[in-house]
Amino acid sequence: MNENLAALIPEIALLAAAVIGLLAGSWLPRRRQWIVAVLAVAACTAGLVATSITMATGREQAVFADALAVDAATNAGRLTVLGALLLVITMSVETVRGHKRETEYWVLLLLTGAGTLALLGANDLLMLFAAYLLASIPAYALAAFAKDNFGTEAALKYYLMGALLGTTMLAGTALFYGAGHATLYRELRTTLPEAPYGLVAVALVAVLAGLLFKAGAVPAHYWVPDVTNGAPAPVAAYVTTLPKIGALIAGYRLLHQALPDSDVNWPLLLAVLAGVTMTLGNLAAFFQTSVKRLLAYSTISQVGYLLMALAVATRTDLAQKSLLFYLAAYAVTNLGAFAIVTALPAARTLQDYRGLARRRPGLAAVLVVCLLGLVGTPPTGIFLGKLEIFSATIDGGYTWLAALAVTNTVTSLFYYLRWLTPLFTTTKSAPLATHTALGRWTTATAYTAGTLALGLGIAGGAVLPFGNGDLLP
Repeated sequence: MNENLAALIPEIALLAAAVIGLLAGSWLPRRRQWIVAVLAVAACTAGLVATSITMATGREQAVFADALAVDAATNAGRLTVLGALLLVITMSVETVRGHKRETEYWVLLLLTGAGTLALLGANDLLMLFAAYLLASIPAYALAAFAKDNFGTEAALKYYLMGALLGTTMLAGTALFYGAGHATLYRELRTTLPEAPYGLVAVALVAVLAGLLFKAGAVPAHYWVPDVTNGAPAPVAAYVTTLPKIGALIAGYRLLHQALPDSDVNWPLLLAVLAGVTMTLGNLAAFFQTSVKRLLAYSTISQVGYLLMALAVATRTDLAQKSLLFYLAAYAVTNLGAFAIVTALPAARTLQDYRGLARRRPGLAAVLVVCLLGLVGTPPTGIFLGKLEIFSATIDGGYTWLAALAVTNTVTSLFYYLRWLTPLFTTTKSAPLATHTALGRWTTATAYTAGTLALGLGIAGGAVLPFGNGDLLP
């Protein structure tokens, strides 16, 4: 059995930093707890370096009884998750600096980040559920970090839905074991085709329920608007971005590796869920006035586009690279938008951004790039991601779904323009948005994310090949 710990350096780095940070934070004075943030940055950097070396050497392996696969999808996901986690950390500096629970914030962020990394390579149902728990439980606490009424309500809804759908996911794991007499994907691949159809179908729906919750997809999306609105802005940025990466790559691996030959028509199920999710997210966002709630429904619609790749996971070779690239582009674009929201905490509604282009032209430019990027406007990264994922969907035989996605993309421009229009209003500026003191770390995060959103679109041809490669059995 391969027990090579070097293959898990990114995960180990985050967990070690969390443990060391928790112990150090117990002794550090409040004014010195920023050291734990530096430790978190060092852990993410170490993970990025280790992943880059692994990709350069081309060594792919399955470790610890093949429960965790380190392959092209895992490594591409690691780069996205760790890079996004670095942006969340820098975005959070001004929000938690000097807070009496600053150490706990960084530790919880590291723990839930480690759980997300574990989801990427989960190659066994038990590993998948353990990663789900590690990614979820610290996030519940983060949602209530502010300890105010909105945050407490948001965390409670988040926890209750996570507990319900996590239990459902565990029940699905038990049913899969009963149907296929195994939990390892490679073994389920050979045993499930002979298992009772109904049992496999119920098991799949139950396991997908947990992954759809993490991704924020219909019908497990109800927590997204309240948590996004009630949690601190950097936490909202985290929960609408990183869990999606882990859940969607984990779902892709499950469907591609364990169920390619199953009689259950899961591609149609995923296609229907994708269509409903993107449409509901767009329709709900149309008349939102709260910037956080608008971004919340925007993230739901984005999951709909991403689910298209899962629907054609076994039908086209384009599915994997389109999913991985879209996730990377979405991560930096969504975090860029949330960085602007974090930088202007008093601006809660669309009208609070009146005159931002005149008073804060740099931030306005980043917001324009990120919001038009979320639409899928060239030359942003999401434009190329959508182009790839729509092509994969058509190649996989779901032309109707691609047509629905194009329609939703065009209609989504309406609610993003409702936010962009006030930026260029020439009447009196909104004092909440234009006279707020800006944090340099949050501002730097916004500029970095906006640059990456454009960079991925311009240099997409060089980045896309990193998503190629077979998944390990």
